[in-house]
Amino acid sequence: MAFKDSDKGLAAMKEELESLSNNNTWVLVNLPSDRKAIGNRWIFKVKQIADGTIQHFKARLAVKGYSQNCGVDFSVTFSLVVRWDTIRTVLSIAAARKLKLGQFVVKTAFLYGDLSEDIYMI
Repeated sequence: MAFKDSDKGLAAMKEELESLSNNNTWVLVNLPSDRKAIGNRWIFKVKQIADGTIQHFKARLAVKGYSQNCGVDFSVTFSLVVRWDTIRTVLSIAAARKLKLGQFVVKTAFLYGDLSEDIYMI
């Protein structure tokens, strides 16, 4: 385990699995004979605030996408991220109208995307 405090790492893993489950990110199925299952691994991170104090422990379950073959396991790659001109536009409008801006974090934002292909993971 990457954390000194393995109990906090296990709690972070449990939180991640609960998020994945609550968002219905998978369905248990038998692997079709013509498909290959993709492995996974845990990514751990300790989030700190500016003074170095630990804010929280984070764990993400990541699929080993590098083991896929283009044209066989997938046909297109895409990562949904905001474009810089969108950010600049929002900031320009806020500045022109003297609006206050805030921010927030969507911890599971990536879970809301739709996949066009079936992914089989072990």
